[in-house]
Amino acid sequence: MFYREAGQFRTNYAQDSQIFPLRQDRLGFALMLLIAAVVIPMTASDYALRALLVPWLILSLVALGQNILTGYAGQLSLGSAGFMAVGAFACYNFMLRVEDMPFLLALVLSGVCAALVGMAFGLPSLRIRGLYLAVATLAAQFFIVWALDKFGWFKNYDPSGVITAQPIVIGGLHFDTPQLKYLLVLGIVAGLALLAKNMARGSVGRAWMAVRDMDVAAEVMGMPLMRTKLQAFAISSFYCGVGGALFAFAYLGTVEPSAFTIDLSFRILFMIIIGGVGTIMGCFLGAGFILLLPIFLSLLMHGIFGANVDASVTSAIELIVFGVLIIAFLILEPHGLARLWQLTKERLRLWPFPH
Repeated sequence: MFYREAGQFRTNYAQDSQIFPLRQDRLGFALMLLIAAVVIPMTASDYALRALLVPWLILSLVALGQNILTGYAGQLSLGSAGFMAVGAFACYNFMLRVEDMPFLLALVLSGVCAALVGMAFGLPSLRIRGLYLAVATLAAQFFIVWALDKFGWFKNYDPSGVITAQPIVIGGLHFDTPQLKYLLVLGIVAGLALLAKNMARGSVGRAWMAVRDMDVAAEVMGMPLMRTKLQAFAISSFYCGVGGALFAFAYLGTVEPSAFTIDLSFRILFMIIIGGVGTIMGCFLGAGFILLLPIFLSLLMHGIFGANVDASVTSAIELIVFGVLIIAFLILEPHGLARLWQLTKERLRLWPFPH
């Protein structure tokens, strides 16, 4: 009964196409934003903001880009970390080589660069799909990291191969504290997440899902297959590029090409699988699961064994438990954490009645 729809009528198309059509969803989202923007910066420690919340938001944004391509458009990609690298190094070079370049403009341009690279490597999707497309995007992952490492211009010819992100200044305000960096990342991620939700509910998202379900039938119905697939690659790579730039500027501070390895691409893919393929909320839930569960297991192992057991043994146990939990969770709920939230809402519609 807490989540009932009775009495909430929609009398026009604008109301029917709202991102949050129910009053409970709108109030819940507003309350969540209020807590995230006001309560958390005032109460959370610098460590929690810098090492937990900021990377969680950034990886959620990258997982959102991956989910647009894999979950909505049905194009399996293993190159998300490579597109993150494009965004990070593009933002660095825009800030370095263009005098007085605003950070937000450099952030957008870095996403555009990643989108162009994503479209170039998305051309094989017009002829291949499935595992063959995954191999093509895997080649993109290796090529991008190799190119950034090979050509010194991208790193300003630094012999160490490491770039140091410039300070973030917007409107004369220096974002140099964990609280300000968190608020900046929160605002960007929230805006892009709402934009993705809007696209997924509109004609663009319906075209993606039609191509995902059966691309031949979608083409017969008149949908431009080439434009739809390349559009999905471009938007997905844009999100990954912006996430990569934030990863370098708001989180790490110093970064090298080897930070964007295939391991990171697989982690991002696991985030959307565990969170829920084809859902916006699943990106945030999956990123939190992949990022925070190892930290919780590490604290638990240290609490159980303390300093009596070698660190390598406890680390191995953490990996084993983490893998077993992922396998067990996928067996029990293959549709991800977002499906659990949907089932919870279904029960809240009837609570406290059993049926």
